[in-house]
Amino acid sequence: MIPGAFEYVRASSAEEAASLLSQHGEDAKLIAGGQSLVPLMRLRLSQPSVLVDIGRMRDCSHIRRDNGTLVVGALARHVDIHGSDEVRAALPLLADMAYEVGDSQVRNLGTMGGVVAHGDPAGDYNALALMLDAQIVTTRGTHRAAGFYRDLFTTALQPDEVVVEVRFPVATGAHAYQKFRRRLYDWALAGVAVQRVDGDVRVGFVNLAPTPRRGAAVERALAGGASSADAAAQVAQDIAPTSDVRGSAAYKTHLTEVLTARALQAVA
Repeated sequence: MIPGAFEYVRASSAEEAASLLSQHGEDAKLIAGGQSLVPLMRLRLSQPSVLVDIGRMRDCSHIRRDNGTLVVGALARHVDIHGSDEVRAALPLLADMAYEVGDSQVRNLGTMGGVVAHGDPAGDYNALALMLDAQIVTTRGTHRAAGFYRDLFTTALQPDEVVVEVRFPVATGAHAYQKFRRRLYDWALAGVAVQRVDGDVRVGFVNLAPTPRRGAAVERALAGGASSADAAAQVAQDIAPTSDVRGSAAYKTHLTEVLTARALQAVA
């Protein structure tokens, strides 16, 4: 299908983008890589009256280490994140996840900020941000990931608020990412991320609820001395999958238990 008519403007900075959003109201949308927005526009599920292009902003594509924090700019693209020596040294799990995003076109166009702002539970980075309690820095302030994801495609962002960067804690311990999909470049039917942090294990779930989920019950079981298999058996307390054409909720729960056990074994 063909998108509806819209006005196009270009922003040169995050502050200008926020100003343009405020000027044009809630019908305005940001676009960078467009890997989520453009398909919605073609189906007319989203019909913005104004597109604010932030893809050429120069102040949001950074990737740097700041003491115990890995700072990833909103316009850092998946391919840049995957290939970054800084990311591989500070948070290798993020580099692994970046490689698992979509196909080559998506990885070359899609951005960190797009994934986070869209709030899609199938967005790999969102689960990582949640499980590591990352900070999401915007033109209005800083959000903790724990309170950022509100509902399906719904975040704490205000209509005129622009994501500037995401600040992840450095984590170089054992890690694993298990992503199951029917075809190579599909969204995850279920994804499980595991990261060892200072002797503890953090767990995050991808596309298994209306929002990304942290594996709190699994983490508690591990802290209490449970085996990988016994801890993985707690996943039903942490996720809320829905039945659809790709599988029933019961199937997705069982699949997640298997993936979680494999990921935990990998970092044991």
